[in-house]
Amino acid sequence: MSVHLVTNELSLRHVTPPGHPERPARVTAVIDAIRSSEHPVVEVEAPEVDMSLLATIHDTTYIDRIRAFCVSGGGALDPDTYVVPASWDAAIHAAGAGPAAVDRLWKGSGTAFVAVRPPGHHAERHQAMGFCLFNNIAITASYLRAQGERVAIVDWDVHHGNGTQRSFYEDSEVLYVSLHEFPFFPGTGWVDEVGTGPGRGMTVNVPIPAATSAASFLAAFHQLAMPPIRQFAPSWILISSGYDAHVRDPLGELNLESVHYGWMASALASVVPQNRIVAFLEGGYDLSALGTSAIATLTGLIEGAEPTVWPSDITGSAAKTVGMAREAISTYWDLS
Repeated sequence: MSVHLVTNELSLRHVTPPGHPERPARVTAVIDAIRSSEHPVVEVEAPEVDMSLLATIHDTTYIDRIRAFCVSGGGALDPDTYVVPASWDAAIHAAGAGPAAVDRLWKGSGTAFVAVRPPGHHAERHQAMGFCLFNNIAITASYLRAQGERVAIVDWDVHHGNGTQRSFYEDSEVLYVSLHEFPFFPGTGWVDEVGTGPGRGMTVNVPIPAATSAASFLAAFHQLAMPPIRQFAPSWILISSGYDAHVRDPLGELNLESVHYGWMASALASVVPQNRIVAFLEGGYDLSALGTSAIATLTGLIEGAEPTVWPSDITGSAAKTVGMAREAISTYWDLS
C-alpha cells in the first residue's frame, strides 16, 4: 500500500525567527521519517492552489493582504505568526497540497500524508493566527464538498482548530470533530460549540484538561469521537494530524505516545477505504516525536493498529469535562 507523500521544497523557505517552534526542521523530520519507513512512498509535489478554491475559505481582501505583506518584506502578523517574502509561495502551495492528494487518491489506491508548512487549522476567513496563514485542511474539505462528498475532519492537534470549525459551522455535510487541550490557545472548542442552523450538531468538541493521561484521552476518543464519525458515514476523512499532544512536545501538556496516533488512525481507517483518508501535518514541535508519530499514523491507516481493548476509564479532571462533552454530543449522536 503506497503512501502519497505530498510536499513542496517551498515549505523550507518559509523561515521563522530563531527559536520559533514552527520551523523548517519540523517538516523535514516528517518527510525524512516517511521516506525511510517500510511503506512504499510516491512523491507528489504540492501545486499552487486554485485561487477560486482558496476564496471559498478565505476572503479575497485577506488573500490580497497576505500577498502584499509578504511581498513587501514580511514581518509579524501577530505575536506568534511570522512571514518572509517566500512565505507567500510556501502558503499557496501548502493550500494546494490537499486537493493534489485527493486527486491522486481518486485515481488509485494508497493513502496520503500532506507534509507542508505553514500549517493551517487556526487560519480564519479574515485572519492569520497560530502560525497559520491559509487553512489547508478546510480548503481540501471545500474541494471535496463541491464534488458532493461527505467529509469528516478529525483534529487531534493539542490546540483547537478554530479556523476549521468556523469554516463549516453552519454546514450539514461536513462533520468537525476535535479533541484538544482546554483551556489553552486559542481559547475555543468548549462543549457548547456544536454548530448553528443546518450545521447544528455537526461540530463535536471534546476538551481535555492539561496533564490528562493517555488512557483517558484515548477512552474519550473511542467513546465520544468515533460514534459520531461512524454515524455520519463520511465518504472522506481528513485528519488534522498535529503531534503536540505527544508527551515529549514542548508546548502541549498531554501525554500521548507515538503508538497512540496509530490506534486512532486505525480506527478511522475502519470507517472509510484507505484511499479516502488524507492526513495533514499541523502542530508538533519535538522533532523525534514528529517522525515516529507520523510513521505510527501511516501504519495505523495502512496496516491497522488498534488495541485489542481500548482504555475505558476517564479519570482525574478529565472526567468532568469529558462528561460535559458527552452530554452535549449525545443530544445529536448516539453514544451508547
